[in-house]
Amino acid sequence: MIDVFIGFDTNEEVAFHVLSSSIHKHSSKPVRITPIRLSQLKDIFNRSSNKLQSTEFSFSRFLVPYLSGYEGYSIFMDCDMLFFEDINNLWNKMDDRYAVMLAKHDYQPKDDTKFLNNKQSSYEKKNWSSVMIFNNKKCKALTTDYVNTASGLELHQFKWLENDSLIGEIDLKWNFLVDEYPYDSNVFNAHYTLGGAYFKEYENCSYSAQWKKALKQALFAKDESSFLTKIYKELD
Repeated sequence: MIDVFIGFDTNEEVAFHVLSSSIHKHSSKPVRITPIRLSQLKDIFNRSSNKLQSTEFSFSRFLVPYLSGYEGYSIFMDCDMLFFEDINNLWNKMDDRYAVMLAKHDYQPKDDTKFLNNKQSSYEKKNWSSVMIFNNKKCKALTTDYVNTASGLELHQFKWLENDSLIGEIDLKWNFLVDEYPYDSNVFNAHYTLGGAYFKEYENCSYSAQWKKALKQALFAKDESSFLTKIYKELD
């Protein structure tokens, strides 16, 4: 079983469902998807919201090893993504020498703001934590107490690891930053980090046509029946 945890944000609920659908569509193995949803974490996550965080799961993502019982492997992903590849191929990248594996981005954001007028912060290792394969037994430093109290930079810059040699690398195609990187027709996972087509301001962003097609498939599967279409059009 491939265990996938996806960050859930009430402002991007549709993105969560479309990403989940795209993962299942392309996967050759059974996948178990769990949302990192604050309303379900009240017993273990009591951290106050930070004005710099742009999503509800900015910090709660680091609870994945705890939620996995510090056993096996788990994949975490932001919700603002769309899969085009078999997630089993990502799962098989895990190397037991590492505590976590991820795409090691080296870039500076082009703008000062992103979706919903959120501030675009710039810091070392930015976006590294948006797709992570956790080797859970090597992430026991991520206790509930630590995740609730550590600074944002301590979490997102992996200060909870002894050193960076415990961070393995995967191809950028598994976490491709839409409209930050030049268009590539052969990406594995499009990351709408600036804002996806589910926001009016970004409805024509790169890979927007693919996302809209995935939305349609998630709603209607292969049978876009007149009955379902009628219900959809009547929704507020």
